[in-house]
Amino acid sequence: MSEEKKLSANEPLKINSNYLRGNLAEEFADVSTGAISADSQQLSKFHGMYLQDDRDVRAGRRKKKLEKAYSFLIRVRMPGGVVTPTQWLEMDRLSDEFANGTLKLTTRQAFQLHGVIKRNLVRTIKEINDAALDTIAACGDVNRNVMCNPNPHLSSAHAEALKLSHDISTHLLPQTGAYHEIFLDGEKVISSEEEEEPIYGKTYLPRKFKITVAVPPSNDVDIYAHCLSFIAIIEDEKILGYNVSVGGGMGMSHGQKDTFPRLADVIGFITPEKAVDVAEKVVLVQRDFGDRTNRKHARLKYTVERMGPDGFRDKLEEYLGYQLEPAREFAFDTNGDRFGWTEDANGNSHLNLFIAGGRVIDSPAYPMKTGLRKIAEILDKGDFRLTANQNLMIANVTPKKRAEVDALLTEYKLMDSHQRSALRLNSIACVALPTCGLALAESERYLPDLITELEESIEASGLRHDAITIRMTGCPNGCGRPFIAEIGFVGKAPGKYNVYLGGGFYGQRLNKLYRESVPGGEIKALLAPIIEDYAKQRHDGERFGDFVIRAGYIKATTAGNNFHKNIS
Repeated sequence: MSEEKKLSANEPLKINSNYLRGNLAEEFADVSTGAISADSQQLSKFHGMYLQDDRDVRAGRRKKKLEKAYSFLIRVRMPGGVVTPTQWLEMDRLSDEFANGTLKLTTRQAFQLHGVIKRNLVRTIKEINDAALDTIAACGDVNRNVMCNPNPHLSSAHAEALKLSHDISTHLLPQTGAYHEIFLDGEKVISSEEEEEPIYGKTYLPRKFKITVAVPPSNDVDIYAHCLSFIAIIEDEKILGYNVSVGGGMGMSHGQKDTFPRLADVIGFITPEKAVDVAEKVVLVQRDFGDRTNRKHARLKYTVERMGPDGFRDKLEEYLGYQLEPAREFAFDTNGDRFGWTEDANGNSHLNLFIAGGRVIDSPAYPMKTGLRKIAEILDKGDFRLTANQNLMIANVTPKKRAEVDALLTEYKLMDSHQRSALRLNSIACVALPTCGLALAESERYLPDLITELEESIEASGLRHDAITIRMTGCPNGCGRPFIAEIGFVGKAPGKYNVYLGGGFYGQRLNKLYRESVPGGEIKALLAPIIEDYAKQRHDGERFGDFVIRAGYIKATTAGNNFHKNIS
């Protein structure tokens, strides 16, 4: 009998944490330091926060023998990315009062506050809760924010899909009372009965878990990049059910070939009333069969890769007690956002705004944060919807308010963003430096400048209005989903990036490494000839990612679903 592998360090930590309590309350109350212990850093993630420090000032503070400039990132749980105007105003206020003055819209349709110091942490969480929002399970080894197509008012199908995202999120929330004890009422619940986590148990999941709900033909939530997805099958604007996909994920580690991004497999079809049950049972299979010995192999994608899609489906059906039906036909045509105004059958309007890098901030030339605040203040109805591409939809604007919103859009130059190139409008960047401790290179602060350089080639080639997906991350963990972009940049070292080409325009195909460790200053020279060739030699309707494969820039390999067989 082979020797049993040792569990990763996080497993006993979770078991001994008293259902995620640990020493968090005591450490948050200690303001003699801006930090918390390593164990508490792991547990705090389950409650929606990360300890970070400003890496721009590390060296200077070290010379002065000062503690690092610690602060917390706080992530808000908001299924489908929907908030009311009042909630937007509260998050805007909290970002000014307790954070660094900006709101970050994430690629998972959530708010992030950056720069919250420890003495303000508990109060900030309380005030988020007062706005009928929370940060529960926004991070950690649990199901995280459930994503959904952000256009529910355009048809009854979208509204039903949004409801499903809420139902799944609520059903899969951790049941521990730790969050309320630590951040809200401060009182421990005294009971003779042992606390239970009916779905997660004491060890929760081996790693994070991500779910999306998609409404074709838009794949704006990138279903192939996530652990579990539900793809609406629609007939006459009614959802007949959902195709189920499992095993997607983006993260990898440089130089470790046994880590890789993976596309999800579609394994069957279910009727709508079974969706929450299927979500729970997929989580349970991962809970019981995911790798708890090596966190680099602990995501669901590795479980599906190990068991095989058919084997995983068999095990899932064993847990369900019934079989999935054969998958139904569906088609995607984009994973981007449609910008500008649209109207629905009820006469209400919906505006999708481009937000560069998802960073809501005022600048002298572009007072976006103030403009959005003014719009939120005048909306008596409607809502704000964060998209999976870090952009913002102001939805369900009544005809009465449309003219007022238009006036504010003009006053604060909010529509100017739509004059950008299609390349820029289809860009995503993770936060990276200076706050992310994993970042090897810049991303959010650098991609806009790089796109400006590439736009010279884009303009010269007549491609200003041709959408090409372009994504950058500061490390290979893949938070911006770079491995399915037509052009992907992944930080390798300060100022250097691995360049990937050939991803599918609607997220259906992984890209492939084209050049390794390219200095940022050399990227334009590397890509300009390819962009020019694309403009001259492409077929009608041919996407950039398809062209680079056909033209031989990326060598096609056997079709498959892992990182080494990723171009079909």
